[in-house]
Amino acid sequence: MTPRDGAARTLMERMSGFHALPVRRVERLTESAVAVTLGVPDALATTFAHRAGQHIAVRHRLDSTGTGGEGGSGDGGEEIRRSYSICRPPGPAAGPAEPGTRTLRIVVKQLGPGGFGEHAVTRLAAGDTLEVGPPKGSFTLADRPGAHHVLIGGGSGITPLLSMAAAALDEDPRCKVSLVYANRTARSMLLAEEVADLKDRHTGRFFVLHVLSGEERETEVLSGRVDASKLPRLLAGLGADPGADRTHFYLCGPWGLVESVDEVLRELGAAPSRVRRELFTTDPAAPEQPGRQNPGAGVGVGGGARVTARLHGRSTEAEMTPQDPSLLAAVLRHRPETPYSCRDGLCGSCRARVVDGEVVLARRHALTQEEQDAGYTLPCQARPASEHVGLDFDA
Repeated sequence: MTPRDGAARTLMERMSGFHALPVRRVERLTESAVAVTLGVPDALATTFAHRAGQHIAVRHRLDSTGTGGEGGSGDGGEEIRRSYSICRPPGPAAGPAEPGTRTLRIVVKQLGPGGFGEHAVTRLAAGDTLEVGPPKGSFTLADRPGAHHVLIGGGSGITPLLSMAAAALDEDPRCKVSLVYANRTARSMLLAEEVADLKDRHTGRFFVLHVLSGEERETEVLSGRVDASKLPRLLAGLGADPGADRTHFYLCGPWGLVESVDEVLRELGAAPSRVRRELFTTDPAAPEQPGRQNPGAGVGVGGGARVTARLHGRSTEAEMTPQDPSLLAAVLRHRPETPYSCRDGLCGSCRARVVDGEVVLARRHALTQEEQDAGYTLPCQARPASEHVGLDFDA
């Protein structure tokens, strides 16, 4: 790589918001999951300030074996991006961090061979570095003092939920927090000891129910899947009234769990504004729906639609081609620093406002109804429904 190439890459990384953070610690949680603690330089303290429930994107390069080189970065290999919820460190809430002691913590689970999950679980070690983007996401606590926050999650969904529980309990002495945590077995639970510690520190305010689908529990309601017949009984045991204005729900985990719980909550009277959700997996059969009201007939991905993208104060025009699966793909050809991570409509890293034209949006899980009403879309899942589409990534 020439000095000019190096300077260009440094500029691109600065514009895209990715920063090389040192790995301070890698802690094994289960056979297939680790907690990774990253150091945050004092100069980046503001950049990585976050609210409980938000996530960061990790940029990683695969080598020829599909696992990535040391530190997970470099010039060769395929680039992949993965989003991980920021997981609060164990123990009581600390005061302002001393200079040089700021950290971020994430939980990484290996879901199969290859990819960043395998690299993190089998090779990542203290002293390595990871390329990390700033915190994003609107899956955060409702600003309602004295609320009853009911958290329902499965598997890796505990990572943002535990942070949200701790933040609510520490910051609002009037609130109550309840957690329904679904797993296959007790052995597969993530952060179980930290959940128990938080419960011990907040006796009478934090209540936890563990539901296992692959093991028999002491009572029938805690065995099997969290479904339409079981959820009302679990909520009754926690004193959570879905119809009460003070009760707010937070759902996080795989598609099946989140969708079924959301549906039941609405049937039980929970207002949509009091149910927040985040998915770690998606439904491949999700139907396409208009991203804005009264969309045009649509010109199709290969229809030659023009896209104007405003990013970092600069506007760029791109033209859709038959090979472009989304608006994001067209924009990336001209602006490779455009933010994105999952490309599945889950993380919201690529969120932009539609300022001209119309789009058809497929998966929209990372958008709240308020964001959709305000004209925001997810370019990774959006296609043009007019001859010209204007996107504002700075909005």
